[in-house]
Amino acid sequence: MSLATDAVPDDAYRLDQLDALESEAIHIVREAVAELERPVLLFSGGKDSVVMLHLAAKAFWPGPVPFPVLHVDTGHNFPEVLAFRDATVERLGLRLHVAHVQDYLDDGRLRERSDGTRNQLQTQPLLDAIAEHRFDCVFGGGRRDEEKARAKERVVSLRDEFGQWDPRNQRPELWNLYNGRHRPGEHVRVFPLSNWTELDVWRYIAREGIELPALYYAHQRDVVERDGMLLAVGPVSPARDGEPVTTRQVRYRTVGDMSCTGAVASDACTVDDVVVEIAATRVTERGATRADDRVTEAAMEDRKKEGYF
Repeated sequence: MSLATDAVPDDAYRLDQLDALESEAIHIVREAVAELERPVLLFSGGKDSVVMLHLAAKAFWPGPVPFPVLHVDTGHNFPEVLAFRDATVERLGLRLHVAHVQDYLDDGRLRERSDGTRNQLQTQPLLDAIAEHRFDCVFGGGRRDEEKARAKERVVSLRDEFGQWDPRNQRPELWNLYNGRHRPGEHVRVFPLSNWTELDVWRYIAREGIELPALYYAHQRDVVERDGMLLAVGPVSPARDGEPVTTRQVRYRTVGDMSCTGAVASDACTVDDVVVEIAATRVTERGATRADDRVTEAAMEDRKKEGYF
């Protein structure tokens, strides 16, 4: 005699796209924490780092996130983002390390750039913080669709004793096996969101109800149009002679140094509005809004070779 059983539909064993991406990212985070000794997560309060932190919290729930977060503060960050960063750290009970670019300018270790931007000045404070705290695994929110240099790093990126990245030494990653081995003094950067797109990130934010800084949504802001971008007018990014200042309804696709991060004209006031807007765009967020990536065709790759994010 046999017992009758209900057939289980094939769809019951399949994950949708967001579930698959979430599962992969959580797997990457857990594998890195299990293999490496002193991980840290780069957390600026921007959307990618917020999603990455959300995934880390899920990976270790109901326990706390078992590693600290690190932010390299240029001194030109958006106040709204810094306030959000601090509120998130307090809410989750995280340990926050902050490396201040301003400290390096004050004691002469760095000099202000002629264009006034500080994004490219973050590398040395970042590398010093990694060395000081002996971090051997640094989680970053980089995605392959952001910029072509990002696509070369895969999920795990080995950095030498000087924090530098050599594309020729990039290890293959077969069957989702991630190799975090490194010599003393070296470390690895780990990118759990590598296979995500900007649209995936926003769809996940919508699904999970993740809170973000308000400047990711449409708001009124005084801006100047410069080199095809809308740059906020403020103490660290004043209007130049002859530049008209206008009040526009804008939002930010990415956040960073106020002096080189542009806004986009937008009516997207809700997360669902943003999802529709991103689905229709054909320009990456960095290509549309980051002036420091327009210096040369290989601007990002050159900085990453020096130790940048």
